[in-house]
Amino acid sequence: MSEAKNALRPSSTVLMVRDGAAGLEVFMVKRNHAIDFASGAMVFPGGKLADGDSDPVLMGRHARPGNFDPTLTSYAFGAIREAFEESGLLLARAKGDGTLLSAARVETLGHWREPLNCGEKTLRDMAETEGLDYALDTLVPFAHWITPEVMPKRFDTWFFLAPAPADQVGVHDGSESVESEWVGAQAALDDWEAKTRTIVFATRMQLVKLARARNVADAVAVTKQDTVVDVMPVLDKTSFAEPHLRIPAEAGYGVTEVPLSRVGM
Repeated sequence: MSEAKNALRPSSTVLMVRDGAAGLEVFMVKRNHAIDFASGAMVFPGGKLADGDSDPVLMGRHARPGNFDPTLTSYAFGAIREAFEESGLLLARAKGDGTLLSAARVETLGHWREPLNCGEKTLRDMAETEGLDYALDTLVPFAHWITPEVMPKRFDTWFFLAPAPADQVGVHDGSESVESEWVGAQAALDDWEAKTRTIVFATRMQLVKLARARNVADAVAVTKQDTVVDVMPVLDKTSFAEPHLRIPAEAGYGVTEVPLSRVGM
């Protein structure tokens, strides 16, 4: 296995949450079956960082600072970009304004989604053309997962939690993702148990954590209090009758060993 294939790819994912009629809901998309990683799985909007996510001009001119370590800034921009590309939900304000963009305003920006997705345009391009500031302050670091070394495709992924803008609805992009929905975390987990959804291990673990929250305010408050613990699952082939993956107890998922047969990676 070449080093290039096994190299860590910096990535971001965002759990966009809202209060629904039955409780807390999170926005999820179903990945296109033609995609080589997690094809057909329900995931949160996310993906690899783009070069433009690290543009220092973004932080200097086009964002309200986030309440997290500055080393996560490029990941936060990546989360905002990926959320917009894959769901049409945009964490941004008109420059100098205190409120997040309305659904009507975001609809006028829809033509930016594909150029951002294919790398023709950057967040800076959109901000400077449309007069935007990105709302880094709405993002809360939720988890940090690193793909095990034994895997051929590896990601260094930061998960962020963010309250969804009040009147933005969200819709999948039709290319990378082919379906989308707002769903309760426990309902999604129940569907996975019933084999009616495909949800990869790392995504399921975030749903387990999110399912403990009663509403958006509770989810944000608890997440702000928690310490994010780095998680790189380790394969254990010797301690059990079948191989297990181990994750740190201090990461707060309520489990430390999971049979490989239930991982679904």
